[in-house]
Amino acid sequence: MTQKAQPKMEQSEKRLKKQLRVCVATCNRADYSKLAPIMFGIKSHPEIFDLEVVVLGSHLIDDYGNTFRMIEQDEFDIGSKLHTIVRGEDEAAMVESVGLALVKLPDVLQRLAPDILLVHGDRFDALALATAAALMNIRILHLEGGEVSGTIDDSIRHAISKLAHYHAVCTRSAERHLISMCEDHSRILLAGCPSYDKLLSAHQRDYYIDIIKSWLGDAVKEQDYIVALQHPVTTDIKNSIKIYELMLDALISFNKKTLVLFPNIDAGSKEMVRVMRRKGIEQHPNFRAVKHVPFDQFIQLVAHAGCMIGNSSCGVREAGAFGTPVINLGTRQTGRETGENVLHVRDADTHNKIYHALELQFGKRYPCSKIYGDGNAVQRILKFMQTIDLSEPLQKKFCFPSVKECISQDIDHILETQSALAVDLGGTNLRVAIISMKGKVVKKYVQLNPKTFEERIELILTMCKQAMADAVHLNCRILGVGVSTGGRVNPQDGIVLHSTKLINEWSSVDIRTPLSSALHLPVWVDNDGNCAALAERKFGHGKGIENFVTIITGTGIGGGIIQHNELIHGSTFCAAELGHIVVSLEGPECMCGSHGCIEAYSSGLALQREAKRLHDEDLLLMEGMTVNNKEQVNAIHLIDAACLGNSKAESVLHTAGTALGLGIVNILHMINPSLVILSGVLAAHYENPVRQVISQRALLSAQDTKVMVSELEDPALLGAASMVLDYTTRRTY
Repeated sequence: MTQKAQPKMEQSEKRLKKQLRVCVATCNRADYSKLAPIMFGIKSHPEIFDLEVVVLGSHLIDDYGNTFRMIEQDEFDIGSKLHTIVRGEDEAAMVESVGLALVKLPDVLQRLAPDILLVHGDRFDALALATAAALMNIRILHLEGGEVSGTIDDSIRHAISKLAHYHAVCTRSAERHLISMCEDHSRILLAGCPSYDKLLSAHQRDYYIDIIKSWLGDAVKEQDYIVALQHPVTTDIKNSIKIYELMLDALISFNKKTLVLFPNIDAGSKEMVRVMRRKGIEQHPNFRAVKHVPFDQFIQLVAHAGCMIGNSSCGVREAGAFGTPVINLGTRQTGRETGENVLHVRDADTHNKIYHALELQFGKRYPCSKIYGDGNAVQRILKFMQTIDLSEPLQKKFCFPSVKECISQDIDHILETQSALAVDLGGTNLRVAIISMKGKVVKKYVQLNPKTFEERIELILTMCKQAMADAVHLNCRILGVGVSTGGRVNPQDGIVLHSTKLINEWSSVDIRTPLSSALHLPVWVDNDGNCAALAERKFGHGKGIENFVTIITGTGIGGGIIQHNELIHGSTFCAAELGHIVVSLEGPECMCGSHGCIEAYSSGLALQREAKRLHDEDLLLMEGMTVNNKEQVNAIHLIDAACLGNSKAESVLHTAGTALGLGIVNILHMINPSLVILSGVLAAHYENPVRQVISQRALLSAQDTKVMVSELEDPALLGAASMVLDYTTRRTY
């Protein structure tokens, strides 16, 4: 042996000879059932361990059975009793109880000066213990961390795990959870549940009949009674009380002898006790309501019950060791590992579902489960504590997984979050939308368009402010506002010069200034036809096309021209008023005051006019078609009639398609685009007629021009958004 190794060995022997002072703090009857086997184990090795016992929480309350007495009956010396519970059984009382415990614990821990504090589980009292010990530099061994359930207990359990220096877990899954939470694997012991050390031997004992009779009466037989234990769910008190009431109703109807244990001290327990008393459970001949049953007797009662019902962890853990059928009610144990003996009733509106579960489970026996232990947990935990090196630095270390360092921004994240507010001022509706860089309509808002200028501006501002507030929660960063409107627009100044007749009082109106001032964002404004072209350039068929034209076929006829990748506005901002290209000198009157415009033939209003004329002459409707007296004849009726073979309707549509085709031929001859995009509700009906006219009337060099129907659902909104997105991301608009 080297001289260097000898001092180390001597130090190790000296440390082993010194007793390890272990403080076990117990807060209630449930955690004592897990801690007691370890306490007996520690007590049986006085040469290794020095046991100190601290009792607090509901152990010291008469309403909950003064369960500290069973600790004394087990012949443990209680070093300190701390009254830490503030009565009230509500959320505030739980918080105050934690605070009271934190006030009283420092004196006790300072006096006892333990090497290790043993803390169990997920109760609020245990959180106070772990917090005090961590701040006082006392090593903490946490039992049953890493498990998952369905209440605030999860958060408390994980918080204690982060404060603890060492962990003794029950299952492999819990071990993996702690490792995922960055706990040091070398400080995690897969021990099993300490209570299983008693359970697996207790099942074989033959005095259980006496225990059953003492609690439920001489006439009750094995597997012919029910054990009920339901606790409040602090994150959903109202629903947990409802489930408790339904459980009691089902048990009354089921008509079997039942042992009902009072709930724990969590918020909501007082209301549950009131429910129990209101239903007369304590006086009912089929029920025995008790505040506490000693653990040794309780496990015998569970082992030989016909069924256990409620939401206690005992049902999903300990009962499995006996194969006792269990009905787990509500969400308190959601996420727990369970054996096949557990039937879950997550929610119920009447007691019928719970009653049916009782019919299915009562009297069955299942294979015994050892998910939570094999009967050797205490032995492993005692051995583990002996390996703790008190000379090691107290500060715990977390084992964070390696993460690749980010050296640049994520383009997908940028595209997703950078967004625009788009406004479409239509003749009927006012629409606002949040639109992402990729053209996704994140959220849309629709209101009827008011009649006056003041009302419109006020409504636009209200809708935009709502959208901006929602954008924060939707992870969208608003870069600006784009407005699409009918009529002639000066986009440089954000002014509507002349509106269409569909939007009254909307001429020489400055839209940009009031919106920008109120919203503190840049604002762009343009004609709806131009916006449709911009939408196609950024999101549609025009993407990557240098020269193309978009024609809107809707209530009116409009459009936009993209030449050398730029939108053409013209010297007085009336370029691309494509609906007012004249295709006949003697044509019908247009809304602009002229005659023979494309819009006078091919717009939705023009088709509606012709449909009404035919209807008035009784020349519109075909067999199978009807028009209600209240229903206004429109373009759709005309199209339906043509599809059914109405020659007059066919003639109108042929003329409309020819007029639109002739106008597009003129456009081809003037600016020679490589693509024509038809947009709007009538686009699909005009696609073939337009292609036919181009093939018949266009110059040979223009006859191969592509004609496509737009696939964009909201070209006006998308175009309004593109003005914002292209400019703010430094693409020239």
